[in-house]
Amino acid sequence: MKKLLKWIFRLGVLGIVVGAIALGAVYYTIAPTLPDVEALRDVRLQVPLRVYSADGKLINVFGEKRRIPVRIEDVPDNLKYAFIAGEDARFFEHPGVDWQGLTRAVWTLATTGEKSIGGSTITQMLARNYFLTLEKTFTRKTKEIFLALKIEREFTKDEILELFLNKILLGHRAYGVGAAADVYYGKTLDQLTLAQSAMIAALPKAPSRINPITSPERALERRNYVLSRMLELDYISQAEHDAAVAEADNAFYHGATTEVSAPYLAEMVRAEVYGRMGEEAYTGGYRVFTTVRSDMQAAANEAIRAGLEDYDHRHGYRGAEARIDLGTATGPAAWDEALSPYRAVAGLVPGLVTEADAESALVYLADGQTVALALEDMAWAKKFISRDRYGVDPKTVDEVVQPGDIVRVRRQDDGRWQLGQVPDAEAALVSIDPDDGAIRALVGGFDFSRSKFNRITQSVRQPGSSFKPFVYSAALERGFTTASLINDAPIVFEDTELERTWKPQNFSEKFFGPTRLREAMVNSRNLVSIRLLRDIGISYAREYISEFGFDVGALPANLSMALGTADLPPLSMARGYAVFANGGYRVDPYFVDTIEDDDGRVIYRANPPTVCPDCEKAMADALAAAPLAEPADTGHEDADGNAAAIDPTPDYRPLEAAVTGEDELDDDLAPEAWPEVPDNLPIEPAPRAISEQNAYLVRSMMMDVIRRGTGKKAMELGRNDLAGKTGTTNDQRDAWFSGYNSELVTTVWVGFDSHDPLGRAEVGGRAALPIWIDFMRVALEGVPDTPAPLPPGLVQAKINPDTGLLAALESPGGIMEVFEAGHLPDMEDHQQGVRQDAAQEEDPYDIY
Repeated sequence: MKKLLKWIFRLGVLGIVVGAIALGAVYYTIAPTLPDVEALRDVRLQVPLRVYSADGKLINVFGEKRRIPVRIEDVPDNLKYAFIAGEDARFFEHPGVDWQGLTRAVWTLATTGEKSIGGSTITQMLARNYFLTLEKTFTRKTKEIFLALKIEREFTKDEILELFLNKILLGHRAYGVGAAADVYYGKTLDQLTLAQSAMIAALPKAPSRINPITSPERALERRNYVLSRMLELDYISQAEHDAAVAEADNAFYHGATTEVSAPYLAEMVRAEVYGRMGEEAYTGGYRVFTTVRSDMQAAANEAIRAGLEDYDHRHGYRGAEARIDLGTATGPAAWDEALSPYRAVAGLVPGLVTEADAESALVYLADGQTVALALEDMAWAKKFISRDRYGVDPKTVDEVVQPGDIVRVRRQDDGRWQLGQVPDAEAALVSIDPDDGAIRALVGGFDFSRSKFNRITQSVRQPGSSFKPFVYSAALERGFTTASLINDAPIVFEDTELERTWKPQNFSEKFFGPTRLREAMVNSRNLVSIRLLRDIGISYAREYISEFGFDVGALPANLSMALGTADLPPLSMARGYAVFANGGYRVDPYFVDTIEDDDGRVIYRANPPTVCPDCEKAMADALAAAPLAEPADTGHEDADGNAAAIDPTPDYRPLEAAVTGEDELDDDLAPEAWPEVPDNLPIEPAPRAISEQNAYLVRSMMMDVIRRGTGKKAMELGRNDLAGKTGTTNDQRDAWFSGYNSELVTTVWVGFDSHDPLGRAEVGGRAALPIWIDFMRVALEGVPDTPAPLPPGLVQAKINPDTGLLAALESPGGIMEVFEAGHLPDMEDHQQGVRQDAAQEEDPYDIY
C-alpha cells in the first residue's frame, strides 16, 4: 500500500512538473504574439459624433455605434453588482482567471465530449472584446487566459470593470452600459431601477437574441436569474429582490434623445466635420457646438409649419391620401396594417376614418387611440379645384371625410384634434447674426424625413423684388438720392435675337409717373428699378452688387436683374441683407462654432470675419501716423505704370486655418494630434462692402417698406427698428421676405420645388412675411427696440414730396428726407420745371 501511494505521489508530482513544463512551453510560444495590455490605458472607444446647439442642447448623433462612456465612480452599485452576480461572482477574488469555473468547464468537456468552453471571467471577456475574436478554439482560449492574467497584474479591479462596462455589446447597437440605459429605457445610469439594472446585466449572454425588445419573455427570465444571484450573494435583500421581480419591464427602443430639431443643419455639420476628419468623425467621440440657438430654431420650425399649413388651408382640401374597404378590414389589427405604410410628417399624424356622419367623424390612429372630429375641426376644408379656385365652405362633416379614408390630423394646443393635410408647397428660413454671420436658425424644408433637399443652401431661386435694395444701393453710390425722381411709365425693349419684345410691368399693372426713389422702394415699382439700372449701367451694377457676397456670374448681364431674376440660394440673400444690417460690412455665414475631442479639448474654434469698426479706425490711425516711406521698392505698379505701395492691411488669417490642417499643419495629421485652440483668437475684421451712409439710406427706405409699404403686416410686432423687403416672381412662383434689425437678419422663401405657381395673390407679403413675423416675434423677445442711429456724413433736409427738390422750411406740405452731405438736391424754385419737363418727355412709352 505504501508503495502504491508513493507511486501515485510520484506520478502526481511528475504530472505537475510535466503540466508546468507544458504550460511554460505554451506560454513562451504564445507570449510573443500577445498584444501589450498597456494599450488599454490609451484605448479610444468608438464614440459617435454628437452635434449640439450653441446653448448645449443635443441636435443629433452620427455613428454606427451608440456609446456613452461612463466612469466607474458614476456607475451605481446595483448595476455593478448585477454584472458581477450574473457574469463573474468571484471577480474580486480571482487573479483574472477563475480556476474553479475553468475546472468545471474542462470537466464538462471531459465527461460529455461537448466543446462548450465556459467559465470566462469579466477580465477574460475584456481581453476577448478588446484584443481577440469570438471564435471557439483552444488557441484563442489560451491567449485569453494569458491576457487576463497580464491585465490583472497591470490594472486595478475598478479599472478593469470600467473598461468592460464601456466596451461590451448589449444589443441594438448599444455598446456599454451608458448607451444601453439610453437605448432601452431612455435614462441615465443614476435613473435606473434595480430591475432595469438587472435587465441590462442580463444582456451579455446573447445580446442580439435575448433582450427586452427582441425577446421580452426570455429576457425577463434572464433578468430574474440575475436578481436571484444578487440575492444569493447578499447584494440585495429579499424585499428588494421580490419588488424587482414583480416590476413590469417597460423597455422599448429609444432613438438618440435629441433636444433640438434641426436636421438640415445637422446634415450640414456632418458633411463639414466628415470633410475635415473622414471616418474618424463618426468614432472619435467629437462634440460639435453649432451657432444655432435652440429657442430660435424651435421658433423657426413652428413658423415654417404654421405658415405652410396656413397656405395649404387657403387653397382647400385635396382629399384623403388613400381609401380602404372597411367591409373587409375590420378591427384594430386590420386598421393598424392599413396605417402601417404611413408615418407622421411634421406632427401630422395618419389616421383611418372609421365612422362619419353630418356632425362628427371618428378617426383611428396608429397608436390605438380614436379621436373625434367635429365640423369646426375641418371648417377650412373646402374642396380644392386648382390653386386659384376652390369650393364653398363645408356644411357637414361627411362632405369632407368618409369611412375608409386615410387622413391626417394634428393635435392642437387646447387638446382638440384638427383635420390636416401634408402641404405640397415648401418653405425655408435662415436667420443669421449680421455682425459675424453666425447662423442662429435654419430650416431647409417642411420635413427632413420627407425631403432631405436643403432649400437654404442647395436651392437657387429668383428673389424677385427682394433683390431691389442692392440695385438701389448701387444707384445711391452712383449719385442718386432717396429723393431722386424716376419715371414710372411703360417701357418696351426690342430683342432682335429672340424676335420679341419685353414689356415689363408693375405688379398692379398701373403706372404712376415720376416717383421718388423712396416711394418706389416702398411700393416695389418695377419700372423704376429697370430705369434706375439702365441709368447706372449694368456692368457697374453687377460689379458693385458682387461686393455683397454674390457671385458676379450669377447676376444677369441685362436689365431683368433689376427685377430679381438672378438665381440665388436663400442663404446668399441673408448674407447680402446682413451688409445693410451691420453698417456696410461683408460677413460669411458659418454654423460650426467649436469642436471638442473626447477629452474635452477644443481642437477647432471658428474665427469668422467680424464687424469691427474699432479695428478699421485703428488701421486708419496707424496708416496716418506711419505712411509707407519708399513705395518704389515694392515692385508693384499702379494703372499708369508708376511705383505703388503694397496694401498695408495686416494679415488677420484666422487661427483655425492652421489648426485644421489647411495651412501650417501637416494635412495628414490625425485629429487627435491637433493642438488645443486658445479661447481668445485675434479678431479678423470683416471687409467693408459699402459705406455706412449708403447702408443707412437703404435701411431707412426698407424701414418705410414695413411702416407703410408691402411689408406693413410686420408692424404687428410693435417695433420701430425693423427693415425689410418683400419679393415675388412671375406668376407667383416664388414668395420672399428678407428683413432685419441690428441684431438679426432673417430670410424666408416659399414655393414649389417644381416651380409651379403658388396661386393668385400668393405674393411675398402674404405667403412669406407671416412666417418671418412668427419667427421674429420669438427671436427678438427681450431684444431692445433700438433703431440705428444716424451716422456721420448724413444730413436731414426738407423736400417737396412731389418734386424731390429742396423746399424752404416754411413750405407747406414738405417732408424731411436724409441725404449724404454734399449730395443734396437743388432748390425747387429754379429746377422744378426743368425736371418735370424731362420726366414728361419719357411718356407714354420708352422703346429700346
